[in-house]
Amino acid sequence: MGTSTPQWGFTSVPVPPDFPYPATVLGSEPNQRKRLWRRWNQLSRFQRNTCLLFMALLITLSILFVLPNLPTTASLPSPSRNEALEGSEIVQGIKPSLEYEREPEGPPKPITLSKPVHENFRPLTKEEEANHVGENEKDSVNLPRNGIDPFSKKNQKIVFTGPTNHRQRAVVDAFSHAWQGYKTYAWGHDHLRPISQTYNDWFHLGLTIIDSLDTMYIMGLDKDFNEARSWVKDSLQFNGNRDINLFETTIRVLGGLLSTYHLSGDKLFLDKALELGLLLLPSFKTSSGVPYSDVNLGTKKAHPPKWNADSTTSEVTTIQLEFRDLSRCTGDPTFEELSFRVSKFIHKLPKTEGLVPIFINPNTGQFRKSTITLGARGDSYYEYLLKQWIQTGRTIDFLRDDYNASISGVKNLLVRHSKPNNLLFVGELINGMDFKAKMDHLLCFLPGTLALGVHYGMPPDHLRLAEDLLYTCYQTYAAQPTHLAPEITYFNEDDDGDNDMIVKPADSHNLLRPETVESLWYMYHLTGNTTYQEWGWKIFQAFEKFARVENGYSSLGNVKSIAETKLRDMMESFFLGETLKYFYLLFSDDQKTLSVDRYVLNSEAHFFPIHTSR
Repeated sequence: MGTSTPQWGFTSVPVPPDFPYPATVLGSEPNQRKRLWRRWNQLSRFQRNTCLLFMALLITLSILFVLPNLPTTASLPSPSRNEALEGSEIVQGIKPSLEYEREPEGPPKPITLSKPVHENFRPLTKEEEANHVGENEKDSVNLPRNGIDPFSKKNQKIVFTGPTNHRQRAVVDAFSHAWQGYKTYAWGHDHLRPISQTYNDWFHLGLTIIDSLDTMYIMGLDKDFNEARSWVKDSLQFNGNRDINLFETTIRVLGGLLSTYHLSGDKLFLDKALELGLLLLPSFKTSSGVPYSDVNLGTKKAHPPKWNADSTTSEVTTIQLEFRDLSRCTGDPTFEELSFRVSKFIHKLPKTEGLVPIFINPNTGQFRKSTITLGARGDSYYEYLLKQWIQTGRTIDFLRDDYNASISGVKNLLVRHSKPNNLLFVGELINGMDFKAKMDHLLCFLPGTLALGVHYGMPPDHLRLAEDLLYTCYQTYAAQPTHLAPEITYFNEDDDGDNDMIVKPADSHNLLRPETVESLWYMYHLTGNTTYQEWGWKIFQAFEKFARVENGYSSLGNVKSIAETKLRDMMESFFLGETLKYFYLLFSDDQKTLSVDRYVLNSEAHFFPIHTSR
């Protein structure tokens, strides 16, 4: 047996015939180690340095290209899930990730369980707590459990396979029906008028297309999604001498583009989001930093609304999730800094037990004496306190503290019970002082937000408030002949009244709003109580019966009469972007892929990844 001569540096070193390579690990015997050390010392300094440099290069390349592709515990499918990983893509599971006991079909049952709902509530596990990195890791990104970094240059997409049960299929059918009417009569415009077979334009930004992008993607409607993508690529233009509302454009358009980017991994949507974000920045050019409500795309100048010198409190405090996400995606901190400056500014203003008036002046930076409500113009201020705190890895204490103070204020000042059936409702303070037993449908976002807060460690009694309030929200539907809720409900507080709820003719319309369905999803998602699914199915069936028309869906002018619903001939973008999306999520067998442990949803039901640092 002759000698072999492996290469060491630039010279050949003879290997003895008895050298046990490759059967034995190199250098495993003392004599072998000594021989190798002598041979190493025989090399010149240049040769040794070259070897060391080459080894360092190999280690570096391994770290960069090999280790990131190795499966981790977090990225492996749990044995209890029916999930398949294909390459780098996630395929939506078919079976539920948590096997909740399903109740039989039939009318919804009241929330009276052998155990209260809050005892079934699932808080964060220790493992989930550990996933939230401490404040010291300022530049870290919270990887979802599938190991995807939403902000990596190789942003990978989630693949959805479509509906998995008959209720989801019914929702997809409803979406496709609405989408076909929009494509036929309103393509590229903001909203569909399905009865007159025409369209309505608000900002001339194709709101329905952009608001619906992630809904189509989640539903697995690939053909429709690709057509909408082509429109975004070829036809979406942010120009012209026209005003757009900062808040509405942010939550619908900026939010829709960023959410679709995160789910699909398609950089086209991020590029369009950045283009729009830059055009929205002039809104912040005020003496206080509190933004104006409107900006002109042509002149690139911002101004207050024509009807008022003030901005709406909820509007100026409901842009932070989107602007922060844009900064994290692009690496430009400007968007996050300008928007979060507003939150920090309002944090320092005086409040009424954590509650705020609905108007603020962008020049003085002061609240105007006005109504305190968690309905119109106040609602999402409270929502975004909690969701910003979650989005930033629960590292900004004043957001959590302001949220908790506001819920205490709600309980002390706004919560009342109706007569004769003791329904819990949340009223308003007119001019910040006089109580009014009035509740907007918009306020029905609150049960879902309360449940989300408890999931992230807020006081447990918030969940009981959520349960009771959501029951009332559902009753605003169930009490009407159409089983659809009015825009505004008044509550009876007199002992001699027969009905708990009063609906005035001017308030009896239904705009196909999502808030109650949103809260139903959160409560089912976090508790597993199928009662919420049953309630949602009843509401969905009512939309099908009374809002569905030949070319889409129409808002109603009167929910109090089956014979005279007075269709309003309007289908706003949020019906496809929020209402039908929440129905689809509510009826989903998979409550893991789009879990609130991985994403925070903005006020328009668009998805943003959760970070681990501020």
